[in-house]
Amino acid sequence: MTILLVGWDSFGLAYIVETFIEKGYVVDFFDFPIQEQNPRHNPQMGEKLINRLVQNDYAFVFSINYIPVVSLACNACRVKYVSWTYDSPYAALYSRTISYPYNYAFIFDMDTYLDLKRKGAETVYYLPMAAPVEIYDSLVPTEEQRAEYTSDIAFVGSTYNEKKNRLYEYTEGVSEFSRGYMEGIMQAQKRIYGKFILDKMLVPIIPELEKVCPVPLYPDDTRTQEWYYARYLLARKVTAMEREEVLQMLGKKHQVHLYTHLKTPELTNVINKGYASSSHDAILIYKCAKINLNITLRSIVTGIPLRIMEIMGSGGFVISNYQEDILQHFVPGEDIVLYSDYEDLKKKVDYYLTHEEERKQIARNGYEKVKMYHTYDKRIDEILRIIND
Repeated sequence: MTILLVGWDSFGLAYIVETFIEKGYVVDFFDFPIQEQNPRHNPQMGEKLINRLVQNDYAFVFSINYIPVVSLACNACRVKYVSWTYDSPYAALYSRTISYPYNYAFIFDMDTYLDLKRKGAETVYYLPMAAPVEIYDSLVPTEEQRAEYTSDIAFVGSTYNEKKNRLYEYTEGVSEFSRGYMEGIMQAQKRIYGKFILDKMLVPIIPELEKVCPVPLYPDDTRTQEWYYARYLLARKVTAMEREEVLQMLGKKHQVHLYTHLKTPELTNVINKGYASSSHDAILIYKCAKINLNITLRSIVTGIPLRIMEIMGSGGFVISNYQEDILQHFVPGEDIVLYSDYEDLKKKVDYYLTHEEERKQIARNGYEKVKMYHTYDKRIDEILRIIND
């Protein structure tokens, strides 16, 4: 059997291809660089894909992240289209094409999955992220790497202060009242884990935001204006504030290593080690740090970020903010440690830095659970079971 993989330069693609091959599939490729090509309205790419589908007999088409153009082509040719979306927010999921009957759209965030189900999409499925544990097992830090990467606390990720993420700046020009209103609801969201309140709270000032920063909706969109403002503009700003505050707070007492793109002179208590240039380097960091920190991008409402799967799948110890989906798959205090607010985080960091054996046991438990239930092999099995049912 042959599948057509619509490819772009995405994390996990090599693991997925290898897993399909191990399960007996031949993998053919169709290049679709979504950073350069419009994934929603692109007749030229759609025509190329239809020609490929007509000329070949594919069991199904697969892509990382949902691509409406691919859905259109597969629906026209009556070929199953399987996607696995791990970005959030991901606007293309809110295309009306998501309900096309040949779709099997797998989504890692339960909140997004349920939202689409409520909108009538019967073609969506919940599927968490995964870790290639066997590959991570083969990465053993050298003594030199241990000396470089060992720290009390490590955080690998964006500070969300990069220019491309400063979307909140587009709201310049709103009234003083609206500015204060947005600042207030962002402060409230920053203190709430497990619930996303920004979209509902924004409703009173939507008309003013629309004048200052029009929503770029597509003809096939099912998103609302408040969905766009909350998840793209405000959620990134809340994440930037939270990450800066948490790292600064922990750095006052402990050695904190940050691996990120930008220089961070504002983080005076943090050692910025620069960008972890590859997933290989990130895994070594996770293996060497005493505590790996996860501070979730706020537009991921309930889902388990890929970072958590990577840390646990490499045998690292992780402390994360509360995410509801974690409770479906892991036991807090046994496989992973969760915090409910800043004070709770400080106490738990202090505790686990001074209780080494307990910390290592939790890391081992998490590793074994990921190895048992959350590998790419398990995920692809689940996908195949559903699409062949």
